[in-house]
Formats: sequence, C-alpha cells, structure tokens
Amino acid sequence: MTILSSLHNALAQGQALKVISGLNNFDVERVSAVVKAAELGGATFVDIAADPNLVRVAKRLTQLPVCVSAVEPEKFVVAVEAGADLIEIGNFDSFYAQGRRFEAEEVLALTQETRRLLPNILLSVTVPHILTLDKQVQLAEELVKVGADLIQTEGGTSSRPAHSGTLGLIEKAAPTLAAAYEISRAVSVPVLCASGLSNVTAPLAIAAGAAGIGVGSAINKLNSAVEMIAAVRSLVEALATVSRFQVGVQ
Repeated sequence: MTILSSLHNALAQGQALKVISGLNNFDVERVSAVVKAAELGGATFVDIAADPNLVRVAKRLTQLPVCVSAVEPEKFVVAVEAGADLIEIGNFDSFYAQGRRFEAEEVLALTQETRRLLPNILLSVTVPHILTLDKQVQLAEELVKVGADLIQTEGGTSSRPAHSGTLGLIEKAAPTLAAAYEISRAVSVPVLCASGLSNVTAPLAIAAGAAGIGVGSAINKLNSAVEMIAAVRSLVEALATVSRFQVGVQ
C-alpha cells in the first residue's frame, strides 16, 4: 500500500480532511505543531509551504501524505525531491490582502508549466473565488483537461458574515460551498472544499458534492497543541457523521 492509498480511499468515501499550515508560513515550530495536530487528530493529509526544509521536517513528524503549496512551479520540483507526496497550486487566500489577484489564464498557465516539470505527481489546483461562479466552473474543466487530479475551491476571505454563531459559520462558508456544488457536477475528478469551513459546515461541503475539505486558520491559529488536536478531531467526527448518515439512508 502506498502512502497515497489512504488519501484516495478517504476521497472516495467523502471523508478526506486536509490540514493546512499556510502557503506563506515558514515558521518551523508552528508548522511542526500543525503537522503533529493533524497526525494526532486523525486528519487525512497535511498541506505546507513548498519548502524543502519544511518537507523534511514534516516527513519526520508524520506518516500522513505531505502536500506542498506554491504559486511558482519551480518550487514544487525541489519540494518533491525533498519528499513531498503531492502538490497544490494555491492556496490563494493569503495573497488577496496584498492586492494580488490570480486570474483564470494565469492559473491555467501555472498548471501547464507544473505538469511539464512534474508530469506524474498528484496535482491539486485551487480555483480562485474572485472569478464568477460560471468562470470558476469553466476554469475547473480546463484545469482537468491539462492534468489537474484534484480541484480545490475557496472563498472564505470574500465572505462577510452578518451574524454570529452557527448562522455566521454557514454564511462564512457559503462562497466555497457554492463553488464545490457547481464544480463537483462539472468535473470528473474529486473536489476539495476549502477556506472558511468549520465543524458546522464540513458536512455541508460533502453534501454539496465535495470529496473532502481543507481547513487552515481554524486550526493553525490556535495557541495550544491540545486545542489544535481537538479542532482536528471535531472535523474528523463531523465528516464521519455524514458518512454514517449516508450509510443509514441507503
């Protein structure tokens, strides 16, 4: 069994959980804490910055598949050489506050260049939420044609919840849930729903058609290992609840 077998199984069952430390997070101590929490909490895989040193650290800390994220294809090459198991073009959320936009043409070009450099590795690509929903779907279809194995949605940074509590959590997740719903019905590859999700909205992502979820700040901004592990476990349980419900209604 390969290290990616568990990931493929989780995606097939709609229970994949990716814990994200952050594309621009190069703090070894913080990244290590997130990786450990993902391992102990029962996540499916981890997503870290495409840095060879971070990859080597993560591989020492976990048996989970290690995904690396970047927006420069060349960074993937050295990260894979260091041991990364899969790669992600994105996540783009951290760039929007800087005024940096990723349009469809650029994302498609990045994907084509990445595939040229690394033709065989498992490749996930984020679809920018700044595009209208119909353009997101169109881009996702084009990305699959040029070699994307997974499509990831986003949208948490664009949401402005008007309420607190559960209603606010649902409002926060609405953009990425909408993208997951539309894109999952248009492409043949698994869709990972990410950005702005919580244990409340994780089941909604699966119901919308996603094969799994990606969660970052809800975990990596916590201040203690106990809190991070608990947050991961709550997400795992939320996804398991969906699976049990699906079995019950069959």
